[in-house]
Amino acid sequence: MFAVRSLVGLVLSGVLLVAGCSSPAPVPSGVARVSSGASPASSSAAREPVAVVLDPGHNGGNARRPDVINAPVPAGRGRTKPCNTTGTATDRGYAEHAFNWDVAQRVGSLLTARGVRVIYTRPDDSGVGPCVDERAAVGNRAGAAAVVSIHADGSTVAGARGFHVAYSSPPLNEAQGGPSVALAVAVRAGLSSGGFPVSNYLGAEGLAPRDDLAGLNLSERPAVLVECGNMRNPAEAAVLSSVDGRQRYAAGIAAGVVSFLRQHGGF
Repeated sequence: MFAVRSLVGLVLSGVLLVAGCSSPAPVPSGVARVSSGASPASSSAAREPVAVVLDPGHNGGNARRPDVINAPVPAGRGRTKPCNTTGTATDRGYAEHAFNWDVAQRVGSLLTARGVRVIYTRPDDSGVGPCVDERAAVGNRAGAAAVVSIHADGSTVAGARGFHVAYSSPPLNEAQGGPSVALAVAVRAGLSSGGFPVSNYLGAEGLAPRDDLAGLNLSERPAVLVECGNMRNPAEAAVLSSVDGRQRYAAGIAAGVVSFLRQHGGF
């Protein structure tokens, strides 16, 4: 189990509430501080804040560079995958990469306000990549307490709707076992408490064990990938496209991350 410093309680006002990525067959499911009571001898240095890596899926410039994003990179389990993809979009043209970037920024703001050190895998929504193996490497280098990849799906299954949270399974290291499952369960709870329905077309009860996602397979830290909803479902697309909807998704994801951090360490 990963020891993580406990985090001051999160208070979120309002309702709490990535192209789609390749889908497998359905499966069953702060600021650094020192204690005020500590003496200089026992607390000579402030602790580093907990680090969380947020990975907004895809990127706005990917479509311009097929030569880059189609190049094969390691994907774990002896496999390779294309460096990245362009992502999906709603029928009205709202791009997944823009949704992922916006929600990640909102999640990051909520976590930063609680003293979490937030690291993003890309600096903007106009670049290319990075490749999926490098996205995993960002979390590994940071020694992140949690890594959350944010996406929206593009399923064309009739009536497909709802979110699911993927994690690497079977696990390839200790972090991909209990810690990643615990992170997935916590994020699922955060989104469910915000009123979002779990997926009715992939996974079970909002959880999706996966062996084909490079960012999860290559992670040495607790990591999950969240498909917030289906962009090809008109009703769900309206929520995904709205400012209020994106804030609600962000609040749910942030609540889940904080819950995980509270459960897995002292601060």
